[in-house]
Amino acid sequence: MIKKHWVIYGMLTIATATWGSAFIAGKIAVQSFEPATIAFLRFFGAAILLFPLMWLMEKNRQKPTLKDYGLFAVLGLTGIAVYNICFFLATKHAPVIKSSLFIASNPVLIVLLSGIFLKETITKNHIIGMVIALTGVTFIITEGHLLTLFQFGFEPIDFVLLGAVFSWALYSVVGKVVLRKYSAVESTTYAVAFGTIFLLPFALVETSWQDILSADFLTWVAISHMSIFVTVVSFIMYYYGIKEVGAAKASIFINVMPVSAVLMATFFLGETFTWAHGIGAAFVLTGVYIGTNPKILRRKLIAEESSFKRLSS
Repeated sequence: MIKKHWVIYGMLTIATATWGSAFIAGKIAVQSFEPATIAFLRFFGAAILLFPLMWLMEKNRQKPTLKDYGLFAVLGLTGIAVYNICFFLATKHAPVIKSSLFIASNPVLIVLLSGIFLKETITKNHIIGMVIALTGVTFIITEGHLLTLFQFGFEPIDFVLLGAVFSWALYSVVGKVVLRKYSAVESTTYAVAFGTIFLLPFALVETSWQDILSADFLTWVAISHMSIFVTVVSFIMYYYGIKEVGAAKASIFINVMPVSAVLMATFFLGETFTWAHGIGAAFVLTGVYIGTNPKILRRKLIAEESSFKRLSS
């Protein structure tokens, strides 16, 4: 069981690290298209890949009920449509420091909602792991200058960022309910299908056929990357992780996303990797390790009690 959990943790790390590349790809794509159009093209491409994959992998799948379709629609609305419109709007209009910190706060809300609605146990390790990881994320985003956070006032774009945080938290929690009956592939496929439908009207309004034809090759590479790797591969791994270890524990790995975004920006965009990035990454990895290993603090407390008893005797 322990070995299996480490495999799941590895999958969650890869999935959330891949999401970090969406910041890079999104920066490229918003040069040619508006946010809803990028989201639509990304998930339309993903749907084309996901349905054949589901038919191939899930031979004995059951027919969804009307209630199930309702849950899939909620997933498509929250995690696919609303979250991605908010994400790409923030990519285009919000400072990176502010948008990254908002999105990095996702695990906190997911853990709270999982405890309230799914009755998942919230342990001290979850809380301590989240705090340490979020500290690391903050360190990375501000490059060690924590006072930078207080330089921003509340702006209209903050409502968009709050929308991104709440929609992803709802997506993760409702996803756990859906995964009790359906596989990660089925859940992702139906969610993407509904999300693509919800995004279509927005894409039709804000984009013309001329915009499609004039987009350059790099834009299509960025969108293809988001369709294949950021969506199809990573969403399936993340959903499988939620099913195996729970939404609260899986959400801690979201803190890996800004770390990978910084590393990729350094490699692909030529940005400088600073000492603050290294310290922040260490905090994130430590927080994830503590948050996913419930026996760590227990072992430490037992060791301290044993030492105390030996000294007292």
